[in-house]
Amino acid sequence: MNAADLTTAHWFTSSYSSGEGQCIEVAALPTAIASRDSKDYNSPILLFTRDGWQDFIGAVNRREFRG
Repeated sequence: MNAADLTTAHWFTSSYSSGEGQCIEVAALPTAIASRDSKDYNSPILLFTRDGWQDFIGAVNRREFRG
């Protein structure tokens, strides 16, 4: 995916955030979904296609990333 222009992105904190510092922020862009660490605005930003975002959320809900 090509780099997206994030200068006008409107970031939303996860509604599941418990206030314990373990949440993400998400921005819906015209051609992508961006995600970043809410504690560190300088952290890498992950870009997903809309289908890729749905796949990612599905995997999270199925707990596929548990160690």
